[in-house]
Amino acid sequence: MNLLFSALHYIQNNRQAFDQALITHLELSGLALLIGFCISVPLGIISAKYARLSAIVMSVINGLRVIPSLAILVLIMPVLGTGFMPALVALTILSCPPILINTFLGIQRVDRQVIESAEGMGMNRRWILGKIELPLALPLIISGVRTAAVEVISSATLAAFIGGGGLGTFIINGLGLYNFALLLVGAVPVALLAICSELCFSIIERWVTKYRNV
Repeated sequence: MNLLFSALHYIQNNRQAFDQALITHLELSGLALLIGFCISVPLGIISAKYARLSAIVMSVINGLRVIPSLAILVLIMPVLGTGFMPALVALTILSCPPILINTFLGIQRVDRQVIESAEGMGMNRRWILGKIELPLALPLIISGVRTAAVEVISSATLAAFIGGGGLGTFIINGLGLYNFALLLVGAVPVALLAICSELCFSIIERWVTKYRNV
């Protein structure tokens, strides 16, 4: 308990530094998730439509999934250097696999009879995608975003290793100085952000599933 009070006391005395680290952490996580979503959903849809392309894309994505988060950050350094932008690129790469795979599976699992019925009614491919396939696949896509959000928020702590800033700075400094109170200044907010993200996307996923079933 004393450690927690010490951490709160540190935050009160260093409010500006803490707020800046929190904002940087949120910016890194939010932008990486948004860019990853914009890349992964169209690519997942295209992969679901073209079998040859899906084999290549899924091989690359599965390869990315087995690489540890820290390894991706370190591999980015020789190419892009250090700072906010390289950390953003690395986190965007980390966010892509769960969203892309869930989009791919969501589109593929749409009942073919439903598609054929829509085609029989004269709907073109764009209408079928927008009115039938995406709404039916949306709960699975949201589930992928939820997984990616938790992973990105957690991995953003590693951005401090390459000068990306964020709450990970307190964790690294706490470990280096053997100061566990300082470590908690970074670790507790990251854990709370990950839990909040999980809860928010779970609520959205349930709402979307309920709306789809109406």
